[in-house]
Amino acid sequence: MSNAASDLDSVSRQSTSRERPQKPKMLVVDDEPDNLDLLYRTFRRDFNVLRAESGVLALEVLAAEGEVAVIISDQRMPEMKGTEFLSKTVPQFPNTMRIILTGFTDVEDLVEAINSGQVYKYITKPWDPNELKAVVQRAAETYELLKQRTEELIRAQAQNNLISTIVGVAQDSPSLEACLQPIAIAFEENFDADGCVVQLVEGKALIATQGVYSHADAPVAELAQDPLAKEAIDTQTLQVASNIPTDSNLVEHYTASVIQAHLVVPSTYRGEVLALISLQWQQPCKLRDDELKLIHLSAQQVALALTCTRFYRPV
Repeated sequence: MSNAASDLDSVSRQSTSRERPQKPKMLVVDDEPDNLDLLYRTFRRDFNVLRAESGVLALEVLAAEGEVAVIISDQRMPEMKGTEFLSKTVPQFPNTMRIILTGFTDVEDLVEAINSGQVYKYITKPWDPNELKAVVQRAAETYELLKQRTEELIRAQAQNNLISTIVGVAQDSPSLEACLQPIAIAFEENFDADGCVVQLVEGKALIATQGVYSHADAPVAELAQDPLAKEAIDTQTLQVASNIPTDSNLVEHYTASVIQAHLVVPSTYRGEVLALISLQWQQPCKLRDDELKLIHLSAQQVALALTCTRFYRPV
């Protein structure tokens, strides 16, 4: 029987590649074009630098580009002061680090902004390039730490919710068949898939009993002739195709399907595959290692739930 380590090694060979890390995004905001150019030249090697000449335009940039690691904003600008602009970014982008450039002493605004968590640091004009670089480097590191902790909390909550659902299904379902669709719904929602199929396996062969759930009635691919499903049963390892249109070995099997990414994980108990869990997306989808581990762990919890449901029926 394949263990969890070999299972995830198989996934890594198929779905991951060593890509060069992308530069973190930075937004610089100043109504003086010379200052914008200077900030761009200072940080372009280490950051993907976005520029805006006012707070209003900066909000439009954020709406289009999404979260950035660091915002550097001038304080005195027409239409909207820097602190006012930065305060508007807090609700949607709480982890972003905000730095104010100020050429005058506006103590009241700066103290209020810093104390309320809207501003990470302030730098006086004219700034020292080395000092600004050091501040921005620390800000970027803080952003990455906050982002990592936030993601860890979200993942932990997702894991708890998914396993709680599986346990609840095992306790409450009146039959083996009745527990399949709630499990499919839980997996589809937790991994933002377009569809999920949970189908029972007997003697290394799929049987008709299944639970199907799709987002907005999206069509799902059947597992009976699916090569990933067969491989998952034969090897008892998780199988994933993150971009089917670019995989010459798979594309012919999905010519009549809208599915562009497919993951199949066997739910095993004591060396026996009890079910397959199929997650399907209509766009290419590359899952993180922690998501793959959660899927693998949850699939084994499903096997326990199916075993309990087979031999126990709530009164």
